[in-house]
Amino acid sequence: MKKISFTLLFFVNVIWVSAQSEQTLQIRSFRSQQEPQWIQDYLSLLSIPNTAADTLHLRENADFIMQQMRAKKISNVQLLQPDTKGAAPSIYGEIITPGAKQTLVFYAHYDGQPVDSTQWTKGTHPFTPMISFPMGDQLVIRKYSDAPKPLPMDWRIIARSASDDKAGVMAILWAYEAIQKSGYTLNYNIKFFFEGEEEAGSPHLNEIFRKYTSLLNADLWIICDGPVHQSGKKMISFGVRGDAHVEITTYGPYRPLHSGHYGNWAPNPGLLMAKLLSSMKDDNGKVTIRGFYDDVTPLTPEEKTALAAIPPVADQMKKELKFIAEEMPGVSLNDAIMLPSLNINGMLSGGVGAKAANVIPVTASAVLDLRLVPGNDYQTQQQRVVDHIKGQGFHVVTGEPTDAERMRHAKIARVKLSDGYNAQRTPMNLPEVRKVISAVQSTTAEQVVLVPTMGGSLPLFLFEKYLNAKTITVPIANHDNNQHAENENIRMQNLWNGVETMAAIMRMK
Repeated sequence: MKKISFTLLFFVNVIWVSAQSEQTLQIRSFRSQQEPQWIQDYLSLLSIPNTAADTLHLRENADFIMQQMRAKKISNVQLLQPDTKGAAPSIYGEIITPGAKQTLVFYAHYDGQPVDSTQWTKGTHPFTPMISFPMGDQLVIRKYSDAPKPLPMDWRIIARSASDDKAGVMAILWAYEAIQKSGYTLNYNIKFFFEGEEEAGSPHLNEIFRKYTSLLNADLWIICDGPVHQSGKKMISFGVRGDAHVEITTYGPYRPLHSGHYGNWAPNPGLLMAKLLSSMKDDNGKVTIRGFYDDVTPLTPEEKTALAAIPPVADQMKKELKFIAEEMPGVSLNDAIMLPSLNINGMLSGGVGAKAANVIPVTASAVLDLRLVPGNDYQTQQQRVVDHIKGQGFHVVTGEPTDAERMRHAKIARVKLSDGYNAQRTPMNLPEVRKVISAVQSTTAEQVVLVPTMGGSLPLFLFEKYLNAKTITVPIANHDNNQHAENENIRMQNLWNGVETMAAIMRMK
């Protein structure tokens, strides 16, 4: 069985290789020689904890990355420290090309999401990188030292930030190393910018941009973050959604009550919350909050054309995710992403399972995630939600309700609004953008997928606001990478594809 599998893998790779440009083939050849050392370096980086709140370990990550940059002869490597004390720094480096008149900045982030190691598959840990591969219906876990070399292209590295976004950091650095060692010259000045607070919402990125405006001046930013298209094809995104949150708490009795003695009489905060949330969407998945869609910027004709050309993946993803009916009947995934959304991130009231008790709980809470598209203002969207809560008969407070308030109002909701940021979209017809499209296309025989706006969020509006910069996102991770969740992973093919993609952009004319 193993001989058949590896023979088939070799055959598929031969076909794949034959369709690439000569430059891509040379970059790949260099990568294959460097692969053992590169993977060892990558596993070392993944072993350093990097949750956004862990400033001590974040600095260890930054030190490791800067060491890698200096080893690759990148100049002016330094930390860009925001004014706020204790905030994680960003990392900067540059390659100044003699005679170059234009500059590209390559962005990725080195911080990661929080972890719950108990949720990870047995034999894995968020910061102990392991190798995984499927065998029938089972996921086999091995140490890298016990895995075949080179790693088969469909095998994966499991660790927190393996895909989001240390893969982006290292793919960018490896791409430059491959260009340098392969004897290629650059046509642009190249700058590197690796952020340390993206998973915390980039709260101090504006400070860095204001402080280092001249250093970060560029013609185009290449954002390496997120997954490729679900079809597996390479993708370029020209915009991202904005993001903001609303936390809601509803109130019942002042203390937990026996559900037999007081059920049908005392108000249940869980039921109040359920009714409130259900009032925010209709049966077709449309948000019923007044004005929620009113200020959406229409797509341009070029964006509509690109949207129509995106390969459909509904059947594939429904099968993969095991559901048959989408929330908005008849609306494709890509069309849904072009709309602002309201998602319930989580709900809590009382206990379930082994913690279930026959009580009426005192509170219920929920967190709403508001994704925004161009035209939306995040504070306006949040206020629309607050106004809707009031319209459902709730007295809204921002702190714990007082006894006097509890005795005056039948329905009380405490509302906490997060900071947030607006959506951003770059025109698809800019000359430098066209060059990037051609560069990425040169690395693959398949048509590159062009997406007006990707589903995820990044604070790219800050790049426009403070740097007057244009950005496009060129993701590399596999779509099923489990980012932000347990068993986060990067598929080897995607990791190495990412090196070739970044190298092609760096080398474009």
